[in-house]
Amino acid sequence: MEAGESLQEESRKVERRPRVRRNVTVAIAQDIFSDRYPVGSALPREHDLCQEHGVSRTVIRESLKILESKGIVRGKPRIGTTVCDRDEWNILDADVLQWMGPHLTEFDLLGCILEARRTIEPAAAELASARASTQEIADLERAWIDMRDSSDDPDRFTEADVRFHTVLLNASHNQVFRRLSSAIHAALHHTLRASNVAVENRDDAVAIHGELVEALRLRDGARARYCSNAMLDLAARDLEAAEKALGRSV
Repeated sequence: MEAGESLQEESRKVERRPRVRRNVTVAIAQDIFSDRYPVGSALPREHDLCQEHGVSRTVIRESLKILESKGIVRGKPRIGTTVCDRDEWNILDADVLQWMGPHLTEFDLLGCILEARRTIEPAAAELASARASTQEIADLERAWIDMRDSSDDPDRFTEADVRFHTVLLNASHNQVFRRLSSAIHAALHHTLRASNVAVENRDDAVAIHGELVEALRLRDGARARYCSNAMLDLAARDLEAAEKALGRSV
């Protein structure tokens, strides 16, 4: 019985470890993004970080390794750990975007992602009009229906919206666009949620997404590109509202 209890306790410790490490990683990352530790500055010594966060040196080292793998910090023997230049941060990493949270607008990431979408999505929509399978068009319509039916719930609406754009990029049957779909998934979620939360009425977005589905069904490439551009114009308008709501003029 004692041996069984010991194994159960050990199992609980193993299960708790990732949560502790993740919390410490998030805390240090957010201290960096809030400029408590500016670019180029040195992080406190491991001993000091252990005391601040109430964890072992092993947990601190594992957290710093995670941050280093995402380009946020760099550790050097006998020098310590310093904050990397922002250009080195893996800003499309889902964790990094999540940790940035309220600081997203400070880095102008929402605007940058929108610019990237303006380059990619209209071309993907036009290609999809010729290449999308019947199933892909059905999946796109299903995502649009879910958007329509959840227009009063920003979170559900955003999930359906992200699914819509993911299906669209995949339906282009362009291998680069498909890879980009995976890479920008987290970024897309944050930008779409920011714009969806900023407006009270999402009827315009629902309407233009529905028009794009119809353009693909009719295999109308020019109309598909037009709808995609119109969609992005709406996104730009809503992002402007989001940024103003956060106290930042565009």
